[in-house]
Amino acid sequence: MVDAVGPGPDVLTGALAWRPLTAADLPLLGRWLAEPRVRRWWHHETSPEAVARDFGPSVRGEEPGEDLVVLLDGRPVGLLQRCRIEDYPEELAELSALVDVPAGAVCIDYLLGEEALRGRGLGTRLVATAVRRTWVDHPDAPAVVVPVVAANTASRRVLEKAGFRRVAEGPLAPENPVDDPLHVVYRVDRPGTG
Repeated sequence: MVDAVGPGPDVLTGALAWRPLTAADLPLLGRWLAEPRVRRWWHHETSPEAVARDFGPSVRGEEPGEDLVVLLDGRPVGLLQRCRIEDYPEELAELSALVDVPAGAVCIDYLLGEEALRGRGLGTRLVATAVRRTWVDHPDAPAVVVPVVAANTASRRVLEKAGFRRVAEGPLAPENPVDDPLHVVYRVDRPGTG
């Protein structure tokens, strides 16, 4: 997948693409997950063994969701996760207690691995591009639904700038146990259906 914005060194104009995560990417992913601002919200163990344990099933094609390395002008800069919510029954049940989750709805999550790339519009651009590509890659997906821990205001702003609307809030198990369970749920509908 390549965004048609075109090449260039700036995060707002550089070519944005992604590809499936591979075993060779796991050391880099471990470094990104250890970066303090990423670690705060993703809360993953970062040892090579833990990263292989947590992301190996995706690399081997054993996971229904997608783990995708985000590329800016061909250089790895982050991770995009995308999945059909119904492929994860526990998450579907928990989220459905707060909001209607239509059949075929997709969820995304993302991280930018380098501090220097944050706060410059790349996260918003990544999310907006991921949504546009979801309509092509998942033609039966009626919506993208994303729960975000309420305290993660930066991620919430990215979703809002990318066109998501707030549709619910309530308790969900947080990724990081230090967080309050309060989450805000955002949704964007396939054009022409919402």
